[in-house]
Amino acid sequence: MSILVVGADHLGGIEKNLASLGFTQIRHVSGRKATQIATEIPRGTDMVLVLTDYVNHNLASAVKEQAKQRQVSVVFARRSWSWVSRKIDEALANR
Repeated sequence: MSILVVGADHLGGIEKNLASLGFTQIRHVSGRKATQIATEIPRGTDMVLVLTDYVNHNLASAVKEQAKQRQVSVVFARRSWSWVSRKIDEALANR
């Protein structure tokens, strides 16, 4: 599975934990630059994780709309592994 993580400068342990959940391709966009609002979700992405405490509203909205058009699951969570894992588990259960 592949995931696009939007938000935060560095993922820290989140990247390793995502790999333990079975995500083999992990792409990351910090969302700091204004030009990143135009970021496109790469083809073949199975899920998008938006770290809400590190991303602006415009970028979150743009990613959500794009994911909806491409029928890709979107997970919104704080940058805390307990939040991230809970939200991903819920999204995977609802597939």
